[in-house]
This record gives sequence, C-alpha cells and structure tokens, in this order.
Amino acid sequence: MAVLCDTQIRELVGIEPFADAARRAGKISYGVSSYGYDVRVGTRFKIFTPTTRSGGIAVVDPKNFSDEFMVEVDVAKIGTDHVIIPPNSFALCETVETFTIPRDLLVICVGKSTYARCGLIVNVTPLEPEWRGKVTLEISNSTPLPAKIYANEGLAQLIFLKADRVCAVSYADKKGKYQDQEGLTLPKVD
Repeated sequence: MAVLCDTQIRELVGIEPFADAARRAGKISYGVSSYGYDVRVGTRFKIFTPTTRSGGIAVVDPKNFSDEFMVEVDVAKIGTDHVIIPPNSFALCETVETFTIPRDLLVICVGKSTYARCGLIVNVTPLEPEWRGKVTLEISNSTPLPAKIYANEGLAQLIFLKADRVCAVSYADKKGKYQDQEGLTLPKVD
C-alpha cells in the first residue's frame, strides 16, 4: 500500500465540494494537504445526553441505540457558528463533503491536532473501498469542561491508502448498511 499525495487525491477520489489547501484566517484548516484531506464538520450535530426524554437513565447499546439519547442541534438554524459538547460526552456530526472511494483505496481518519490538544477525540471507522456518502464523525469530549466545535471548519484528516491490487469484495459488493448515507446516521445492526 502507498499513501496518496495531494495531486493523486484530486485525480482519484470523488470529493464534493472539493477544497484546495489555503490559509483561512481565524479558521481551523480544511481541504487537500500534502498527503491527505482535512474534512469540514457540517452544521448539524446530535449530542449525547445521559438521560432519556422519558426521564430514565440511558444505557448505551450498539444493538439498540435510540435517537432518544441524542439532542439534535443545527447551528445554522439557531444563528451561531459552533456547538457545545458537554463534559465527558460526545456528539455525532457529518462532513460537509460527500465522498466516493475507489475500489483500490482504503481511507483512515484521524483527528486534527488543534482539537486533540484541547482533549477532543475524533473517531471514525475506515472508509472501505467503494464506500460512498457523507462521513458520520464522532467527537468525544474527554475533558471535565464544555467544549466548542466550529461548524464548516476542519475537524479531521483523511489519509488515503492505495492498494497494490483491487480488493476481492468491496463495501458496495457487500451492500454495506452505511452506503450512500446522508445526514447523521446512528448505529445500525442488520
């Protein structure tokens, strides 16, 4: 496997809208970089709350994860540029960009250092060959303080690994449950 450089990312990966690397004063960087692509977080967030709307204590169960555990916030609708994640909690959000991953690529996502240095952790599973859609990102606030996340700015970096040969079975071949997702997608079990 080899890591793609900026020109290869531009030529081989479907990214809409695509942003070039540029200095944006007062913004957390995003767009193509030397060996990756810094994704932007959109305006919609689902923030985890430890109690349900019916008043009970939440139990996190990946086989039965309810939207009832989340409070949805769209910063564009409330006229702000950020969301607050409570201490020791997390939020789900989606990328501004939509991706089409070629059959011979695997994509790894890592958090940006600006947020990591504030105790915020970004978690995303790898984007498999032939996966398509907006990426659902998870942001954990590991601090005992509330934390700001800025919409439409950089949050994580994607690293594109090109295989020596095409995979035998792609995500599209498996009819993956998160294929072509738009919007924030909660955990699913088939």
